[in-house]
Amino acid sequence: MKQLIVLANPRAAQAYVDYMAVLHIECQLAPAERGVAIMLNDESQLERAEIELEQFLANPNAEKYHAASWTMADSRKASFSYGGSGVIKNSFLAHAGPVTLLVLLISAVIYALMSFGFNRYFIEHLTITPQLSMLASTQFWRVITPIFLHFSIVHIVFNGLWWWQLGGEIERQLGSSKLLLITIVAAVIPNVAQLLASGPYFGGLSGVVYALLGYCWFTGWLRPKAGLQLSPSIVGFMLVWLVIGFMDVIGPSTANLAHLFGLFVGCAQAVFDKFTDKDI
Repeated sequence: MKQLIVLANPRAAQAYVDYMAVLHIECQLAPAERGVAIMLNDESQLERAEIELEQFLANPNAEKYHAASWTMADSRKASFSYGGSGVIKNSFLAHAGPVTLLVLLISAVIYALMSFGFNRYFIEHLTITPQLSMLASTQFWRVITPIFLHFSIVHIVFNGLWWWQLGGEIERQLGSSKLLLITIVAAVIPNVAQLLASGPYFGGLSGVVYALLGYCWFTGWLRPKAGLQLSPSIVGFMLVWLVIGFMDVIGPSTANLAHLFGLFVGCAQAVFDKFTDKDI
């Protein structure tokens, strides 16, 4: 076994190891005094490994390294059993961490119960309070709980899929605590903004989804080593959808200010993390 290099950034080291695995050159990570060491298992492959390492260090954010990480992540997911043999089920669960899954579960259960006749109960207890003063008393949770309310199958499926995709990626790359923080802030501020604009009768994860979109978008731009990248087409689609919402041409009114303030929250959090998170 041969040590190739020591890198301070473990995520970058993992990206190189993943790419080498795609090339069928086995490497592994080991703790080192100033970061993590990349170890080459078979020294007969040293020359090729050093050539690839030189290319990696010259451009660690190249698309082929991101693609390799996704490929290896998929292969690792397949090696775990989640109680079912379906590939779709395994991939779905493997992409989502505990916070991602918990929010999806709560939203799905509440939607199911509302569909079976409990909608009045949940609207009375989970919508935001009519006055801000009530939030400071005994009903403070209601500034957050509207994110769990969905009013149609299209509503919950659309929000749920975007939550799973964006939230799952943030949780996978940066951890559950980061996703939880963004979710709470992106529930409170957009929900209050929407309350002041239109009253308490709104709900859904879409404000949080736009916060996750803004966070992934700006983090990919400001801190590419964090591993969060969004294609311009996805960002463009979601921004166009945001604008269309304000035009009131897509049927029932949407919580447009919650979407807009959610986007602001996500972008602001990404900027804040740029100057406070020194590990990436």
